[in-house]
Amino acid sequence: MLFERIESEGLAHYSYIIGEGTEAVVIDPRRDCGIYVDKAKRAGARIALILETHRNEDYVVGSVELASRTGAEIWHTEPELEYGYGRLARDGQVWKFGRLSLQAIHTPGHTPGSMSYLLKTPQGDPWILFSGDTLFAGDVGRVDLPGLDRMEEMAGLLHESLFERIIPLGDDVIVCPAHGAGSVCGSVIQDRPWTTIGIERRLNPKIQHRNREDFIRDVARELERPPYFRMMEKLNLEGPPVLGSLPVPDPVQAGDFAERAGSGLTLDVRSDLAFGAAHVPGSLFIWRSGLPSYAGWFLSYAKPVFLITPGGPPEVVPDLVRLGFDNVAGYLAGGMLAWHMAGKESRAVSMLTVQELCRQLDAKMDRWILDVRSEEELDSDGRIPDAHHIHITLLPGRLGEIPKDCTVYIFCGSGLRSMTAASLLARAGWKDIAVVLGGLAGWTSRTCPLKVTGS
Repeated sequence: MLFERIESEGLAHYSYIIGEGTEAVVIDPRRDCGIYVDKAKRAGARIALILETHRNEDYVVGSVELASRTGAEIWHTEPELEYGYGRLARDGQVWKFGRLSLQAIHTPGHTPGSMSYLLKTPQGDPWILFSGDTLFAGDVGRVDLPGLDRMEEMAGLLHESLFERIIPLGDDVIVCPAHGAGSVCGSVIQDRPWTTIGIERRLNPKIQHRNREDFIRDVARELERPPYFRMMEKLNLEGPPVLGSLPVPDPVQAGDFAERAGSGLTLDVRSDLAFGAAHVPGSLFIWRSGLPSYAGWFLSYAKPVFLITPGGPPEVVPDLVRLGFDNVAGYLAGGMLAWHMAGKESRAVSMLTVQELCRQLDAKMDRWILDVRSEEELDSDGRIPDAHHIHITLLPGRLGEIPKDCTVYIFCGSGLRSMTAASLLARAGWKDIAVVLGGLAGWTSRTCPLKVTGS
């Protein structure tokens, strides 16, 4: 038997391939789908079925791409939507492959048409539940995406799905959700890679609320909704363009880079220290592992992307393609070394350690501090007295709150998001910016001690 979970880091997206005999099934595939084809071939199987648990909002589903390579049948959900591809899965529908079978179980709540898939043993016993965004480790799916006016309705449907359709399957059933810790599709998903219905029944606080009214009150709340979700919903309904293979951006020589990149957006994915030391004017910084989380907030689908990377051909293309940014038009050949050797002008960002900022505050030096952490971080980890709090994702819409007549000291948990914020401000015309390196671990100010909620 073939069974493997494929994790897309950063997005915390889980997809699955299951095979028995000569046939395999893929559930919620990602768009760079060669990994499924390779694994099926090595197992001596062909991918015959592709199942979607719901219309995904946080990444481009790879069903159309994978079907174009394998000829597999696609089965999607959401009967109220007009899909441009595949066939509609029905509650109770069963697919057999080898000695195993998968049964569709309608589990609405996260979306109206959400479907879970129950893998049964050769004897027909419940074995593994692929729960999509209905049940996570330590959490349940968010219910605000169909519309804020429908949150209570969707929360009620989710309660019914969990307590009448999933939990009765039995404590021993393994739960394989579509996301792990860090996903925006839940609020408190735990870092518990493998779980069961029994473990969740005991440890998941969201399903301690067996009372329907308490459950609805707990889960019917609005969560952060990145702007790129709208594009994901569109692509995952119409079917995204078939790539055939991942885009290969052109190497652009330093002498031509500024002119070519002027039609798009220059994205620098080097380290924060490297960007701070020297970068191409007007470039946006997002560190390599932060791309899945922040590219959708700050990149535009209307503009081509030009990359500046630490080395040769970019390795970040899969991260961008998973979010629908297919137009990766080029990268700076030779990196910043070639840029400087060509005599091109660069910019720098002032940097200081968190200990130095603390010393300045203790010396009674007045400093305008911009803290770009989330409200949850501020409450749990501590607030800097008199700092100005704007979450990094809200920064483009709140630039008017930030002064230009003094140095802006930018603070986050480590310095990474601070450098992204600095690049956003620099692109918008701010010149006097300083990034605080080190974050909370090094905070030692006596005059401005961190204030933790409740302390």
